[in-house]
Amino acid sequence: MMPCKLALTSALLITAAHTTLASELRDIALDMFTPLPSTIPSLNDNPITDAKIALGKALFFDPRMSASGVFSCNSCHNLATGGDDNLETSIGHGWQKGPRNSPTVLNSVFNEAQFWDGRAADLAEQAKGPVQAGVEMANTPENVVATLKSMPQYEEWFAEAFEGEDDPVTFDNFAKAIEAFEATLITPAPFDTWLNGDDNAMSEQQIAGLEQFIDLGCAACHSGVNVGGHGYYPFGLIEKPGAEILPEGDKGRFAVTETIDDEYVFRASPLRNISVTAPYFHSGKVWDLKVAVQIMAESQLGEEISDEAADQIVAFLDSLTGDLPSIEYPLLPPETGSTPRPTAEVLPQ
Repeated sequence: MMPCKLALTSALLITAAHTTLASELRDIALDMFTPLPSTIPSLNDNPITDAKIALGKALFFDPRMSASGVFSCNSCHNLATGGDDNLETSIGHGWQKGPRNSPTVLNSVFNEAQFWDGRAADLAEQAKGPVQAGVEMANTPENVVATLKSMPQYEEWFAEAFEGEDDPVTFDNFAKAIEAFEATLITPAPFDTWLNGDDNAMSEQQIAGLEQFIDLGCAACHSGVNVGGHGYYPFGLIEKPGAEILPEGDKGRFAVTETIDDEYVFRASPLRNISVTAPYFHSGKVWDLKVAVQIMAESQLGEEISDEAADQIVAFLDSLTGDLPSIEYPLLPPETGSTPRPTAEVLPQ
């Protein structure tokens, strides 16, 4: 056989072997992960309509939903910066610092529950929290409704979004509209394309990183459609991080359940778009994704991984960065003479 034919035969054999290995790895991965759906998921007790999505988008971007007229949902979940604010902990009313790092809103509809401690069952319940939190938007349901009812355009939009209701402008419907909009913030990524059968969607380093991710046991907590976002686990399962990463005053899910076993327990973070949502962990103390990977390997798995393995896992995590749907900034209804005035005070709850 001529040398060129030998080289060609060898290349074909290598390609065939690579395809076989990729196929085997995909079969394993599909037992742990699910590609993002191509359609907007349905919501419990909240049918999604175009009118509701449009209303929710306006509310998401409207800073007048805060007492000061400064902060909107987009302030802490900025769609231009990965669906979060890229701060250690968010800045809210009166420039106060919040207690925890802001999670991304992207793909959050697929989380089992919302917030680091899972205290909100869904996005509608979550949307009500920051509005009323004194360190965030510092508003009240009554003032939100008064603000909305002071603007005829909002009243029209609520009537269209919640057709047939006698009094559609309510705080519950406010939250449901935001939930409907946030459910559209789905970001298909190269990993989804690869899961769906395209061998070329991920690089060799990314595939090696996926193997590391599975072999080390990372997928035991970070699996499913959102590569996490479900289940509650102690931070420091094997080795508890220091107070600079795991502040002693924040006991996680314990604040919700008041169960001693839930001290320093947090919902597993969803990892989609993790490469663009630094800093990391609920404390926001780690800015380097590779360092975060190494900390998780040591604290959760008891493994001290090499630089090469960490680089490969980071490469895999890069494959989870997806394409945000096109978002056009909404034109918001103008205030009227009856619109509540902004205030720097925290409104009484």
